[in-house]
Amino acid sequence: MKLTILGCHSATPHENKNPTSQLLEIKGHRFLIDCGEGTQVQLRKAKVSFAHIKHIFISHLHGDHFYGLPGLVSSFRLLGREAPLHIYGPKGIKEALLLLLKLSNSNMNYPLHFHELSSEQSECVFEDDNVLVRTIPLKHRVYTNGFLFEEKIGLRRIDADAAQAAGIDKSHYRLLQQGKDVESNDGTLVENKKVTFAPHPVMKYAYCSDTAYHPPVIDIIHKADWLYHEATFLNQHNALAAQTKHSTAQQAAEIAKKAEVGRLILGHYSSRYKDLALFVDEAKAVFSNVILASDGAVIS
Repeated sequence: MKLTILGCHSATPHENKNPTSQLLEIKGHRFLIDCGEGTQVQLRKAKVSFAHIKHIFISHLHGDHFYGLPGLVSSFRLLGREAPLHIYGPKGIKEALLLLLKLSNSNMNYPLHFHELSSEQSECVFEDDNVLVRTIPLKHRVYTNGFLFEEKIGLRRIDADAAQAAGIDKSHYRLLQQGKDVESNDGTLVENKKVTFAPHPVMKYAYCSDTAYHPPVIDIIHKADWLYHEATFLNQHNALAAQTKHSTAQQAAEIAKKAEVGRLILGHYSSRYKDLALFVDEAKAVFSNVILASDGAVIS
């Protein structure tokens, strides 16, 4: 699992501060999460191939999470994209994007598939053999979801030395990976666990974008390996956080602690703060494993 922070600052872009966008690489997928202004430039800087992006998840329709999407979709068209693109986001995202494309006379040369969301309950929005993605309903000024990306349990791992010593032909390895007992070359039934290792542990990434302190997310994100949680304010501006339905660093840490996550990643800082180390100090008073997101950072 690898996370590239393309942008992690709130509201308006600045020279060296980009609004929210992330690229998550997990089990062969490259998922784009939110798409603030300048996302495609940040993707270029990170040397990410546009062709590898097939699924885009938009948390809500505020500009610093969404306004980069029309430009990115248009660039895909100009680059001759043919592969389908799936876009997951709040109801209204299809109307907004298609209107802009219509007014600019931009005829798509590739399929656009919209998955509009309106449920107030967590729901599965994507699933294949390797990964499951479900929504994390949040509490913001407009309808907003975070997203939980979870690997599925993989195949068992072959203990090559043990399998060879047991006289198992390699043609049976696939059955071993599936957890089945197999016969050795002399017809002896070999117990699976004697020649295999358990599958790699599954990884979970929870993305909580703009939200007030919202304890109902705790059960959904429980035991996630990584949690990205917005921390727009420090606790000294707690009243402003409540008014704007954002979180403080301390509140993000409280969610992380109660959800027993492995690591907390803070982001979406207000530009009023010059020393971002204060966010870590505030969060670490509650939860020990805290890092700051920064534009261009890679976490793996």
